[in-house]
Amino acid sequence: MRRPAWPRLLFHELIMESGDQALQRAIATISQSDPLTKLLEQVKLGRMKPTDTGLRAVTESWLGTYQKMIESAGLSRQSLRRIDPHPRLAMLIECGVLTGEHQAVTTLRASFERAVAGAAE
Repeated sequence: MRRPAWPRLLFHELIMESGDQALQRAIATISQSDPLTKLLEQVKLGRMKPTDTGLRAVTESWLGTYQKMIESAGLSRQSLRRIDPHPRLAMLIECGVLTGEHQAVTTLRASFERAVAGAAE
């Protein structure tokens, strides 16, 4: 005798919902200190220098927050790909705010690659 499918489906929906919630929480947390939304525009307009200490402090904090979310949110591989830090890092590097060799950049990239490699589909 076969069991009905609905308990498995309900369990699957609960897992997917919690995964979506974790992704939304990670996006919200990363977005709170994202230097691209406001500060990078100031650099592009010449109102702020890429080497400004305030911008550097916000960027360093954001890199740490990003890494923490990647390592601790328990996200699936698909969710991790949605918050891939590489495009944002590229913009910060292009504008001169960071360098590709900056320790926090290399650490974040490595952390992201480890998380993707170890995550479930």
